[in-house]
Amino acid sequence: MTTNNPTILALDFDGVICDGLIEYFEVAWRTYCQIWLSPAIDTPPDDLALRFYRLRPVIETGWEMPVLIKALIDGFSDEKILQDWTTITSQILTADNLDAKEVAQKLDTLRDEWINADLDSWLNLHKFYPGVIEKLKMTVTSEVELYIITTKEGRFVHQLLQKQGVNLPTTAIFGKEVKRPKYETLRQLIEKSEHSSVSVWFVEDRLKTLQLIQKQSDLNHVQLFLADWGYNTQAERQTGNNDPRIKLISLSHFAHDFSKWI
Repeated sequence: MTTNNPTILALDFDGVICDGLIEYFEVAWRTYCQIWLSPAIDTPPDDLALRFYRLRPVIETGWEMPVLIKALIDGFSDEKILQDWTTITSQILTADNLDAKEVAQKLDTLRDEWINADLDSWLNLHKFYPGVIEKLKMTVTSEVELYIITTKEGRFVHQLLQKQGVNLPTTAIFGKEVKRPKYETLRQLIEKSEHSSVSVWFVEDRLKTLQLIQKQSDLNHVQLFLADWGYNTQAERQTGNNDPRIKLISLSHFAHDFSKWI
C-alpha cells in the first residue's frame, strides 16, 4: 500500500529533474559531423534539433544519439523511427561498417574534450523543469531521504544541483560510475535505511526501467512513478497509466505536496 509520504524518495535525473536535450543534441551533432561529414559544418538544418527533441524517447543509450541524427538526415520519417528504431540503427551501422562501441567512444571523447575545455558552457546547456528545484530544496530539509539514481556521471549531477542551490551530499547521488542497474541501487538503499518501516517512491521517465524493477519480487513494495514530462512517448505513458504498479505523474503534481502524487 502507498503511504501519504515516502521515507525514501529516489529520482532519476535527466528527464525528471533536468532537461538535457540541448546538450544531447549538440554533442550528438558534433559526433555525427565527425563520423559522417568531412569537413564538419557548423550549422545543422533548421528543423533538425526540434525533430531530435521529439524523438529522444527512442534512445536508450548515448551512442544512438548521433545515429538518430544520421537517420533524420537520411530521410527516415518520425513515424518510422518511432515504430522501427532498432532496425534502423542496425541498418545504419551496417551500411557504414560501424559498431555501437565505436560510435560511443567518439561521442564520449568529444563530450570529454568539451567538458575539459569549457565546463561552464557545457553545464549551462542543462535546464531544469519548472518547480523541480524548489521541490528538491523542500525535500532536502524534510525527514524524507532524497537520492538521485542516474546514468549521468555523479560529479556533474552534483555540480548542476549546487549551481541551483540544492546541497545534496555526493553520497546521495548514484551516477554512471556505480555501474549497476537502478533496481540494485534501490535494493541497497532499502537495506541500509535506518527507518523501521520503509516507504520507497521512485520517479523515472523510462518505462523500461520501471518494468525491470517490477520484475524484482523483493521490490514489489516500491511505489513506481512515470514522469509524463520526461523522455517517453504517448504510447509508453498510456502503458504506464494502465499498469496498476505504475503511477503516471505530471510535473504540476510532482512540484506539489506528496499527497498530490497519489
